[in-house]
Amino acid sequence: MKWLKDVTDDLYDPTYTDMLRVAFTSKFGRGRLEDLVALLSGRNFDTREYEEAIAQRSFTRLSEGIEAFINRTHFDRLTMIIRSAGFLTSGMIRSQNAVNFAFILYLRGRDEGLPAYQLERLVRRWYVMSILTQRYSGNPETVFDVDIRQISGQGLVAYTESVVENALPATYWSGMLPQLMDTSSSTSPYFIAYQAAQAYSGDKGFLSKDITVRDLLLNRGDRHHVFPRKHLQDDHGLGRGRYNQIANFVIAQSEINIAIGATPPSQYFVQLVEQVSGGKKRYGGIDDLDELRRNLAENCVPSEMLNGAPLEYEHFLAERRRLMASKIKAWFGTLS
Repeated sequence: MKWLKDVTDDLYDPTYTDMLRVAFTSKFGRGRLEDLVALLSGRNFDTREYEEAIAQRSFTRLSEGIEAFINRTHFDRLTMIIRSAGFLTSGMIRSQNAVNFAFILYLRGRDEGLPAYQLERLVRRWYVMSILTQRYSGNPETVFDVDIRQISGQGLVAYTESVVENALPATYWSGMLPQLMDTSSSTSPYFIAYQAAQAYSGDKGFLSKDITVRDLLLNRGDRHHVFPRKHLQDDHGLGRGRYNQIANFVIAQSEINIAIGATPPSQYFVQLVEQVSGGKKRYGGIDDLDELRRNLAENCVPSEMLNGAPLEYEHFLAERRRLMASKIKAWFGTLS
């Protein structure tokens, strides 16, 4: 795998263990690495005896799995599929095991001869489902083992479609997801999924006329507080857990972030209305009211913020979580 050292894209940077896990699970239909040790020793799981023929077959199959793993075409196709869903940088990959299992699905699908378009769709949807539900965050080996055995028994397409449908029912998007987004963790899988949805959709950065969220994510754009941190600290006495809510974050150009500073929304949203009515351009280059409304919609900022009396902060958070969840739902639907 010498070619990997020359790859500047670190979207997926596997360890030796990751390679063994993917190669073993994809070829043997088992998820526990302790089973690999037993098989390489020649263990017959039925008789509980050790046989040289089993050891030889196991080494051959493992070699095939490793060859498939280190094949650059396979590796590049996997990262292309994940990136095509909006996950652009390594900072947006928070679960290595979710990527590992996505690779397992890809390799199994190739072995089964699935058409490329169907395999790409399957891998994308499974990967997004697994990060939204944090499927592999607890005891990944156990879940790997269950998933791969069910795939072997039910078939790759039938099992994955069934799991996705049951893990993400209609009530997930409207009820559970907005509640899960009540968090101040910027590495939350829900905030990362939201950013991926924006990148995938080609949304503009908050108050940007031309710069997209995709551009900003690739060039270290700022996370900006819609209700500025200092304003919430000084005027409302809120702590980190409240002012750093992910529903208070938007992806913005640094110059827009700096221009807003600690200005409360009750002031800078009035100035935005003035800006699109022929006034001074204080925040970005948007000079049309319809364009401003589109920008707020793309960034899931409630349009009521333009009414002159911005929403009370907790009300704003609740409404924005709902809008963000709707965007994630719509994005997931387009991955079908």
